[in-house]
Amino acid sequence: MEKQRTLASSATLTGGALHTGENVTLTILPAPPDHGFKFQRTDLPDEPLVDAAAAHVKTVERATTLVQGSVKIHTVEHVLSALTGLGVDNALVQMNANEPPIGDGSASAYVRMIEDAGIVEQEAPRRFLEIKEPLCVELNGSSLVILPDSSFRVSCTQVGPEGRFTQYLSTEITPDTYKQGIATARTFVFYEDVKPLMDKGLIKGGSLENAIVARGESVLSKEPLRFSDEFVRHKILDIVGDLALCGRRIKGHVIAVKPGHGINTEAARQLAQRIPPPPAAARPHAATPGALDINQVMQILPHRYPFLMVDRIIAFDGDLKATGVKAVTINEPFFQGHFPSHPVMPGVLQLEAMAQVSSIVMMRRTDNDGRIGYFMSADEVKFRKPVFPGDTLFIECELTSAKKRLGKAQCRCLVNGEVVSEGTLLFGLIDK
Repeated sequence: MEKQRTLASSATLTGGALHTGENVTLTILPAPPDHGFKFQRTDLPDEPLVDAAAAHVKTVERATTLVQGSVKIHTVEHVLSALTGLGVDNALVQMNANEPPIGDGSASAYVRMIEDAGIVEQEAPRRFLEIKEPLCVELNGSSLVILPDSSFRVSCTQVGPEGRFTQYLSTEITPDTYKQGIATARTFVFYEDVKPLMDKGLIKGGSLENAIVARGESVLSKEPLRFSDEFVRHKILDIVGDLALCGRRIKGHVIAVKPGHGINTEAARQLAQRIPPPPAAARPHAATPGALDINQVMQILPHRYPFLMVDRIIAFDGDLKATGVKAVTINEPFFQGHFPSHPVMPGVLQLEAMAQVSSIVMMRRTDNDGRIGYFMSADEVKFRKPVFPGDTLFIECELTSAKKRLGKAQCRCLVNGEVVSEGTLLFGLIDK
C-alpha cells in the first residue's frame, strides 16, 4: 500500500513573479495527511488560506489563477507541478504576495526546494483517482482525453501558430522522469503574443532569463534550448500542475493536443466531480459510533466548569485523530471581562480546547488510562479570526508523536469551515 508523503522540513524561495513583476517570498511547509495542497497569503490580514482545487479556478490566461472569497493566487501551476511530480501529497505553500516567484521559467527552483527539505512518508494511505471511463474535453480547438491506465502517463502534442514548433512527447510521470525530463523545461511565448499580453498588464516580470521567445522559426533565449522539444515538455509540466487541482493522484493516460490552462483546469474540474464523497464516518464533523457525549468526556478529562472546553467528541479517525465541539455562548464566564462591549473568546482558551481534545486522543490509549494531561508548550500558534458568542467551535487534533508519557499534536479550530486558530501542542501525561 502506497503511503501519503509530505516535506520533512520547510524550504523558502525569494524572487520576482512573472506576471505582476513583484518580489515575493514563498515557503513550502509540511502538512498533515489528507491536507492536500493549500496556498496561504501571509501578506493579508488573518493570513487566509486558498485550497488548490479546480472549483476555485477563475482565470486561465497564460497562467492558472485561484480565487477563494476575495483572495487570489496567480500562476500556481509550476509549484503544484513540482510537488505532484516529485510525489508529495500534502503541503502548505505560504506567500507574501499573490504570485509565486517564476525562477527561470521552469519548475526546477521548486524541485530544488523540495529536495532540500526532504520528503517523508506519512501513515495514511495515498488516495488515487483511477480512471475507469474515458474523459474527453474539447475547448477552443484543443482536446484532452484521459484513458484508463495503471500509472500516470501524459502524451502531448504541442502546435504553435501556423504549425510552427510542432512537437510530441509521451512519458510516464514518476519522480525520476519528472525531475530529469519535465521539471527543467521553461515557459515560452510566441513573439506575436508579447505585445497583446503586455497590453493586458501581464508578463511584467518576463524576460529572456525566465522565458523563451519564439520568433518565426527561431528562438530567443539567454541560454540554448535544454531539450530539442522543450516546448512540449513545458506543456506536460503545466498539465501535471493543473490536473493536481482535481484533488487526487491520477491513474490514467492523458492524451492532449494543443493544451492550455483552460482545457487542463476544465479536465481537473470534471475529474473532481468523479471523486465520490467520503462515507459519513469519514466526513469532517460527522458523528461516528465512537463519538463521546459530555458525560463520557468528563469520565476521561478531570476538567470541570468553568474550564471544560469540550462539549463532545463527534469523530475519531483511527487512534490518532479526533474532532471535538465547543458551543460558544454568551453565558461563558470569560465574556464578562473579554470584553464587556465586544465579547471575543480568548485565544488561549482555544488553545486549551485543542489541548483537551488532544489529551482525550492520548488517554484513549489503554496504557494511559487514569492519567492527566499537562499542557507543556505551543509552537507555530496562529489566531486567524475572532470567535464570538453563537459560534460553534470544531476542534481538530492529530497526534504526530505519541510516546508513553509525552504527546505532540497538530491542532486547529474551525468556525463555519474556516480555520480560526491553529498550533502544534506538546503535553505530558502524569498519574492522578
